[in-house]
This record gives sequence, structure tokens and C-alpha cells, in this order.
Amino acid sequence: MSKQKGSTIKPLFDYVLIKPLASEEVTPSGIVLPDNVKEKPQAGEVMAVGPGSVNDQGKLNPMMVKVGEKVMYKKWGGNEIKVGTEEWLLVEQKDVMAIVE
Repeated sequence: MSKQKGSTIKPLFDYVLIKPLASEEVTPSGIVLPDNVKEKPQAGEVMAVGPGSVNDQGKLNPMMVKVGEKVMYKKWGGNEIKVGTEEWLLVEQKDVMAIVE
């Protein structure tokens, strides 16, 4: 669960709340990038997870990611939500491609 101005964000089913990692602001050659041309980050920290999805037999499929893990996710997956002044993502677990160790 994650706090948001007096409320708590608790993902449902197999959704994962991710705080994207900061994107690169300077290219390897030293050029500073303005906000409108920065590429969206594809890695972030898991802030909250849902309980999992239910399969056809009615059994709960457990989540494979945990709060605090760093993950890589699909570039265009998920929904952006505002948490305080930051933009976070709410994605389905299937859109998480890897855990970064």
C-alpha cells in the first residue's frame, strides 16, 4: 500500500504500483535533455502490489514481485497516476518483465 494525500493506494488483483526511476538528463556526450524529449524510464521501484489474480479453478495466482524490488516494465504498459507531486504507474503483473538485482 502507498499513501496519497490522506488516502492509501492498494492495488487490486494482479496490479503493481511502480515509482519510476529518474531518467537520464544528460547524454553520454554531455548534452542536457529538456523534459519534453526525455525518454520514459522503463525501470522503477515496486511501491505496492495486489493480492494476485484468480485462475479458472478459483485459486489465487500469487504475485511474483514484492514491495521494494526494482523492476523493468513494458514501455507503454500501465496507467499513470499522480501520487503527491510525482507520476507513478499502475501496471498489471504481466507487464513487469524482470526483477533487477
